Amino acid sequence: MNSKTASIIIGLAFLGVGALGFVSNPLIGHHAIFHADTTHNMVHIVSGSLFILIALAMPPNAGMFCKIFGVVYLLLGVGGLLQFGMAGMGELLGFLHVNGADNLLHIALGLIIFLAGTLRSKTSRYA
Repeated sequence: MNSKTASIIIGLAFLGVGALGFVSNPLIGHHAIFHADTTHNMVHIVSGSLFILIALAMPPNAGMFCKIFGVVYLLLGVGGLLQFGMAGMGELLGFLHVNGADNLLHIALGLIIFLAGTLRSKTSRYA
């Protein structure tokens, strides 16, 4: 697997999570494990679209996009933990509803997405 493929997979996952946030479920929503509102869901959908767009339109840039996005997500997670802790909930950066579970997930995803940006394929000229 290379960064382009990883970016497409991550993008599809973000699109799915964003769409799932609009349907009542125990995982993602106002009263769910991961707190998300319409804005948070739209951020996931836009992020997923960007992952796919960059992977398909600019494959050589997919790795750098993953690295930058991974660092941003890691910082969001750490910022959320510092601001709200594990038991708190609130608006990170004034618009992104998060809770403790979101913060931990953002940290884990930040690391995973950053690492996806380092993937190289021996058979592909795009990473």
